Amino acid sequence: MVLEATMIIIDNSEFMRNGDYTPTRFEAQLSAVHLLFNAKTQANPENAVGIMTMAGKSPEVKSTLTTDFGAILAALHDVKISESCHFTTAIQIAQLALKHRENKNQRQRIVVLTASPISEDTKDLVKLAKKLKKNNISVDIISFGEDSTNEEKVEAFIQNINSAENSHLVTIPPGPHLLSDMLLGSTILGGDGEVGGVAASGSGEQFEFGVDPSLDPELALALKMSMEEEKARQEAGERKKEEEDRKMQVDNK
Repeated sequence: MVLEATMIIIDNSEFMRNGDYTPTRFEAQLSAVHLLFNAKTQANPENAVGIMTMAGKSPEVKSTLTTDFGAILAALHDVKISESCHFTTAIQIAQLALKHRENKNQRQRIVVLTASPISEDTKDLVKLAKKLKKNNISVDIISFGEDSTNEEKVEAFIQNINSAENSHLVTIPPGPHLLSDMLLGSTILGGDGEVGGVAASGSGEQFEFGVDPSLDPELALALKMSMEEEKARQEAGERKKEEEDRKMQVDNK
């Protein structure tokens, strides 16, 4: 797996209150961030991940590049839903954060989770994409919630930044599925295209998470561990909610 520094940009606009993703767009996004962090850091212990928001008065870096998930959790806990997103400005700030990474051997990547309308026009997005490409920065976009509204813009952005399949667009429609589950096996978790939905061997055999363990055992293990940790976290959250509900029922008697 490649050595990377990744800035994850999350959507904290008012659109994140919508419940068309389980349980809400915002909470579904947090689970996806958990999965992305684990996949990146478990694939290579020297990989670093930072987190920032793109809504409110202005985008804000909540955690600089780190290998400590505790720092990411603390940053996410501090995020407030507010106003609308600033897509272009957020990416520009993420670029600056990557520029100041300690390990200059790390490749630079930005992952954007967007679930609200992008206000910038396509021309400006294409201009930004070409600038990022020139600076050797890869960008992955996870589009959900407002995918039909943003489709033309995000596709144009990825087309103009993509170099040797190093940038990806994953569109996830609403439904009963978990956002994090839909990301498993996607090209985004494969970094430079090592995972492409569902990969197949010459015999047509399909592999878990789209990864052939014999070709990339470390990535396959990292994805498996990420999935198991995410499921354990969700189960713990469900148990806690059930306990709180039972306690509330007892108190109301």
